[in-house]
Amino acid sequence: MRDFTKKLPDHVEKYIGENDLFLEIFEGESLSKAAKNSPPLLFVHGAFTGSWMWSKYIPHFTREGWTCYVMNLRSHYKSRLMDMTQITFEDYLEDIREVIHEVVAECGAAPILVGFSMGGILGQKLAETFELAGLVLIDSVISQEVHETVPYEHLEPLTAAIVMPAPAREEHSSIDESAEDIAFQRKYLAMESSKAYNAFAFSAESKGISIDSSAISCPCLVIKAVSCDDDDRRGRVTAEHLRAEYKGLWDTTHTGVLIGQRYMESVAAIMGWLKGL
Repeated sequence: MRDFTKKLPDHVEKYIGENDLFLEIFEGESLSKAAKNSPPLLFVHGAFTGSWMWSKYIPHFTREGWTCYVMNLRSHYKSRLMDMTQITFEDYLEDIREVIHEVVAECGAAPILVGFSMGGILGQKLAETFELAGLVLIDSVISQEVHETVPYEHLEPLTAAIVMPAPAREEHSSIDESAEDIAFQRKYLAMESSKAYNAFAFSAESKGISIDSSAISCPCLVIKAVSCDDDDRRGRVTAEHLRAEYKGLWDTTHTGVLIGQRYMESVAAIMGWLKGL
């Protein structure tokens, strides 16, 4: 199994704040026209994962000169382990705020936040009250408003477990992930806070996270893994809600858009959008 974290370029690693959030900082190799005098990029991972999930992405952005801050929420990957039964969605918002303050102190500019899955709904909520330079959502958890327009047909009950176990991944490949891609994820996938997960989950008891799009003024890009018409509709409605550009990637999977064989389609979409800012 190839560990893609071992292929990352040289970078700075540090722990910040009282919760010892693990932060990786990658300096751009050479400034391109797109990256010159541009804000840094802040990558926010999804549930069960960590900064390792961005391992295929980061080298492409650093080669184009972008400074990349890749964070880990509390008790994820190499951040200090904490009581996962007590961690909330609001705690994760506070973690991102803390990292953004660090980024602004070092760079003098607010970042463009790139959020995957749970990181995407966290980014949307944060953007209501924090002036970001931009917001990129990669197969983000949808908001309450999007669900009201394109609801899921089948809703699972909220988990009663005190923590969510790591997702089970079969060893064989998927439609856009090789067996090696899946093995890499299985090495690192870890438990998640049930309190945080239940906050954004959709069920008979929960309506998800509401997003006030009128409070979000930064430019936005929505990238959606699409396997059916409803997936595409949810992506398009999310983009409409945020007045964002939209890119639907048909026949891709949730994790495949980050770590699968077609991840470059997502990277290319982000690069093109960044050049247009």
